[in-house]
Amino acid sequence: MNTSNTSTQPTSNSRNLQGWMRQHPLFSFFFMAYAFSWIIFIPYVLSQWGILPNNQFYGIFHVLHTFGPTLAAIIMINIIEGKEGILRLRQRIRQWRAPWQWYLFILLGIPALIMLGIIIQPGMLASFQGLTPVLLVSYPLAFAAVWFGGGPLGEEIGWRGFALPRMQPRYGPLWGTVLLGLLWAGWHLEDFLTTGQGGGPGAGLYAFLQIFPMFLLEVVALAIILTWVFNHTGGSIFISITAHASVDNPEVILVPLFLAVDYTHLILASAIGFGVTAFIIIILTRGRLGYTPNQRQTLGPAASPNSEKNP
Repeated sequence: MNTSNTSTQPTSNSRNLQGWMRQHPLFSFFFMAYAFSWIIFIPYVLSQWGILPNNQFYGIFHVLHTFGPTLAAIIMINIIEGKEGILRLRQRIRQWRAPWQWYLFILLGIPALIMLGIIIQPGMLASFQGLTPVLLVSYPLAFAAVWFGGGPLGEEIGWRGFALPRMQPRYGPLWGTVLLGLLWAGWHLEDFLTTGQGGGPGAGLYAFLQIFPMFLLEVVALAIILTWVFNHTGGSIFISITAHASVDNPEVILVPLFLAVDYTHLILASAIGFGVTAFIIIILTRGRLGYTPNQRQTLGPAASPNSEKNP
């Protein structure tokens, strides 16, 4: 029996797979991001539907599934660029320096857009309960919790850390961002099987037919805003994570101040605030979103966006 061919076959198959992934980095990344997150999320969905016990233990799967894009990005960067690419990724995660105006927009402007989208809806302003000292103390604490475990850290290393720098040169800043926004929203589809997104037992197709279209508009508009911020802050992943947290944190802290606000009103508010802002950014930048072909977004020598043969 010839054992040498048998022992080398797995190695050869692994190299062939890695070679294919290098040639199709975007497809490979999105496939893994979806697969990792959706598989990990299954126990949480089953608990929501009463197939598994509905207790807090399964909430850990809700947190863990958000790290699918990050895991996919790390795998792809390791295959494409090796240890040097991982080091560059780590540097971009630590890259916190940016002009103060961008932090002002992220920390105050983004929540203000959401709040504006809420108060222009009929009856919302009348239900406002007022600010309290507890809110002022709890807001930064909740922000830190959301930053690390609410989705931003787990998602942004993939969306803005890996995918966007490859999609902008290939598809252009606007269409590359729109495509990323569509894929980003699609990645959230599983969330609409849960009560937190308007789904769950007894909801039927309401979450998918009525809430998800608004959510899709919100996410695509937000993707345009985040690309604009990303391009003006040197491709900083830290800034992208912080901006994402600034979107998610008002859902936890500010929205309960309005008694009339439910999840549908919140999604509509974000879609309005982000949609108008994204439209203005597109007009003012003529669709460039602050992108310049020679800007420094380190991809590594083997990570050329042109290596993706199939769009």
